[in-house]
Amino acid sequence: MLILNKTAGVFSKPSRKKPYEFLRSFNFYPGKLFLHKLVLGIETSCDDTAAAVVDETGNVLGEAIHSQTEVHLKTGGIVPPVAQQLHRENIQRIVQEAVSASKVSPSELSAIATTIKPGLALSLGVGLSFSLQLVHQLKKPFIPIHHMEAHALTIRLLNKVEFPFLVLLISGGHCLLALVRGVSDFLLLGKSLDIAPGDMLDKVARRLSLIKHPECSTMSGGKAIEHLAKQGNKLHFDIKPPMQRAKNSKNCDFSFSGLQHVIDKIIMQKEKEEGIQKGQILSSAAHIAAAVQHTIACHIAKRTHRAILFCKQRHLLSQSNAVLVVSGGVASNLYIRKALEIVTNATQCTLLCPPPRLCTDNGIMIA
Repeated sequence: MLILNKTAGVFSKPSRKKPYEFLRSFNFYPGKLFLHKLVLGIETSCDDTAAAVVDETGNVLGEAIHSQTEVHLKTGGIVPPVAQQLHRENIQRIVQEAVSASKVSPSELSAIATTIKPGLALSLGVGLSFSLQLVHQLKKPFIPIHHMEAHALTIRLLNKVEFPFLVLLISGGHCLLALVRGVSDFLLLGKSLDIAPGDMLDKVARRLSLIKHPECSTMSGGKAIEHLAKQGNKLHFDIKPPMQRAKNSKNCDFSFSGLQHVIDKIIMQKEKEEGIQKGQILSSAAHIAAAVQHTIACHIAKRTHRAILFCKQRHLLSQSNAVLVVSGGVASNLYIRKALEIVTNATQCTLLCPPPRLCTDNGIMIA
């Protein structure tokens, strides 16, 4: 609660009008009896406003989500004040849609769970403020949720995964490897020392101006790179994987900023060779996309392989039926998944990934 109070104190108190309107808008379902505990989950850590109602057995009773991707594509990236305003405009509607779909009245909820960290402070504040007002009105318990822990545990909604298991979380804001020993019991094995892989993919896509490419104009940066990479030669450029020095081989950390610098230099060189200005589409864009995706996949796979070997050597994972769970937005990239599948096959591990809609931010994982 100390963390929660500090977080809540950062944000100004909004009007109480919205939760009152929210409660008045509901149809109630008399005579319907819920035998399980029901949790409303609210997620606003970045650029998706999401909510869901889930019962304690893992049944998803109702969900809703509003994506800001289209808006942020036009600005070339997420602008925190813009994301905050869009959350404010949509949170009441999204929560209402999720609860209405569940056929649960607000009074029947057992608790309200909300992401409190990590994420964009302005975005987190919208969800937190709305949730605390709802908690006050409904007199329900509040459960603060760590965003990355929610991603790590989502797989247990779909598969009977026993503790301990290894988790790789890769997204636009995070990259980490951890041993999951229990709910809220994580041993961190490695993390990115600079930027996240999803962030790097977005930056390369922006530098290549892929939003102007006719096949990629409606795609996020990561999706555009994955799409274009299918048309390119991954070995067209000689790019060395990150962290090849001996001192870096003794841990499971990641690094992507050096690779981004190399790619920027390649793009500048190609623009000179082709005689085009920054902002125009290079003829070699597909080759660059393929090379970037391949190098990122190899780097992630190599560090993950090391983590698996470490855990097995120290008897932290089962020798015969170890599980690697991969989640987060970048886990939707099928090329990166294939690289990780090669690693798990070689180490007698099972690779599990939530479906794409549960890899990206959502209310279900919070609930």
